[in-house]
Amino acid sequence: MKYLHTMVRVTDLDKSLDFYRDKLGLEELKRHDSPGGRFTLVYLAAPGDESAQLELTYNWDPEEYTGGRNFGHLAYAVDDIYALCQKLMDAGITINRPPRDGHMAFVRSPDGISVELLQAGESLPAQEPWASMESVGEW
Repeated sequence: MKYLHTMVRVTDLDKSLDFYRDKLGLEELKRHDSPGGRFTLVYLAAPGDESAQLELTYNWDPEEYTGGRNFGHLAYAVDDIYALCQKLMDAGITINRPPRDGHMAFVRSPDGISVELLQAGESLPAQEPWASMESVGEW
């Protein structure tokens, strides 16, 4: 058995690609448009690791998705949690659970999917402003 991907339904493909690809740093691997099925699939992965893919499913006909919290979360190991969180904040992304411990942070996608960021290897030493930053919203 081999893990293939996680599928997340998105309501705005452009906003989702801006978040996952342009801000979070995932790379687009492939895209499939299905005019008959009226959907688009976009597969993303962390640079250099195509073994764990994220499939964004965009249904062309609008529908509302609920229960994003019951999905749980996506999780990615990152080289420098402080640098990525700063990059995301600078791009207007709310850090729902700041990396106070130098190890873990949470952000949300435009569709409310919780994304866990974990420091690869050992935790970084605690540092400001992260150490005293409060959590915001749900994560």
